[in-house]
Amino acid sequence: MEVAPLALGGNVFGWTADEATSFRILDAFVDAGGNMIDTADVYSAWVEGHKGGESETVIGNWLKRDPAKRDRIVIATKVGFLAGLAPDSIASACDASLARLGIETIDLYYHHKDDPEVPLADSLGAMQALIDVGKVRSIGLSQYTAERLDEAMKTAEAQGVTRPCALQTWYNLVDRPKLEGPLHDTAIAHGMGIIPFYGLANGFLTGKYRSKEDLGKSVRGQRIVEYLEGKGQAVLDALDGIAAETGAPLAAIALAWTNAQPGITATLASATSVEQLHEQIASLNLKLSAEQIARLDEASAQRSSGGRSALLQNVQRSDGQRLGRR
Repeated sequence: MEVAPLALGGNVFGWTADEATSFRILDAFVDAGGNMIDTADVYSAWVEGHKGGESETVIGNWLKRDPAKRDRIVIATKVGFLAGLAPDSIASACDASLARLGIETIDLYYHHKDDPEVPLADSLGAMQALIDVGKVRSIGLSQYTAERLDEAMKTAEAQGVTRPCALQTWYNLVDRPKLEGPLHDTAIAHGMGIIPFYGLANGFLTGKYRSKEDLGKSVRGQRIVEYLEGKGQAVLDALDGIAAETGAPLAAIALAWTNAQPGITATLASATSVEQLHEQIASLNLKLSAEQIARLDEASAQRSSGGRSALLQNVQRSDGQRLGRR
């Protein structure tokens, strides 16, 4: 399974992007060469009047308009945020996601977050049961600590079930410690493709928010406050400088930096308009120089101890599974 280095986040579909806008974004993304669409059964349960599944429903309705697009995309969705990872919950949630998406098989199905109350052998076994009947193609893990990630991978091997091929986690230029260090090293050691979310730090790395007066520009503005202090301004200054050199949008530069990091297979970003999406799509053809990457490294603080790990984006798994960048 191969994906483009930009993955389209579906958390805004049916929320800050209505269905018609979401359709335009999805069409533009696929037309530009993108192929991974990421959603979850919990999107967007946090909105008053929503119960979760709204994003999957929008994607399903989009596919009904042009079923041929199904063969061009990789659909990733998640389970466990709403009702945990007990086997029965996983099985019923999968059926509900398949129905909303209008598809027969989920390409990449994640544990949305760790559930310490359920033995890993049981939750991973439940995912294997879905693979066995053709409802799921491959599995991933999201929001796991390094220790639990290592335990999950070793459990999968010991139980003889399909090993997770992807780790989804929080990572961007201003949130580097959330991945760098033990979590990154563990994922690399197990040959997993890493797919960061919050790739644009809730829009901060687009340059949209440069002062507290800018926070009212979107419903997510209040999440930006912490970035306005500390290294946030230094990162924006570095992005501005590289934008002047390349002509690329800040969003594209930030995503290109993330995609240049060891072990990253694709970076997630969402868009509420086609215009926003075009800024992100520019990252697909943007290659930063070593000097530009170093400048962004310096602005966003030094790497965690241990330096760069070996780049393992296309590791052939013992069970034949692979998640790589195309």
